[in-house]
Amino acid sequence: MKGIESIIEKALSLKAKGLTDKEIGDELHLSPNTITWLLTRKVEGEKPPMDIKIGWRSVGVFPHRIESLATIMSDIILEEMTKQKKEIDSIVGVALNGIPFATLIALELQKELIIFRPPSDSSAKGTFSSNYAGVKGKKAVIVDDVLGTGDSVRNTISTLKDHGAKPVLTVVVLNKTEHDKIGNVPLRALFRARILE
Repeated sequence: MKGIESIIEKALSLKAKGLTDKEIGDELHLSPNTITWLLTRKVEGEKPPMDIKIGWRSVGVFPHRIESLATIMSDIILEEMTKQKKEIDSIVGVALNGIPFATLIALELQKELIIFRPPSDSSAKGTFSSNYAGVKGKKAVIVDDVLGTGDSVRNTISTLKDHGAKPVLTVVVLNKTEHDKIGNVPLRALFRARILE
């Protein structure tokens, strides 16, 4: 139980700093439902929602390690584009943790970089940063670190389509779901983690 108490402490600390449950979930790589449970549980011994805590700090501390994973992700993108017989012109980094991977992938594949900021409220739409490539008419690959519920990627796909872009693939480091597609867009991951019941 020590591990979960440490996570609760981190979640409470982030909540005190003003982060929403979704933002805390993104930071701790847990679903918003798990964060809500961690912050509000009242029944002693009640079990948390099924989730997997992901930590990739060993990779994130050193850029050359992020670059190594980004190289593998680039290879997967090239493989998938050959299989689909499609071309792409943009890489979309989902804030916050998808940005370093997307930046290095865009560099390696010589594609434009788009930055997407998911909303804190799941009923709202996200936004694209105006400091990076435009979206309209682009054939894009979405890049993120961990796919948990799929909500951020669904929102990214929907917002890309609303802005006249065509999402053709999503690539993540870790897929915590059974999905091979999100919103009819193929999904590839370096690793997949599932709870077997």
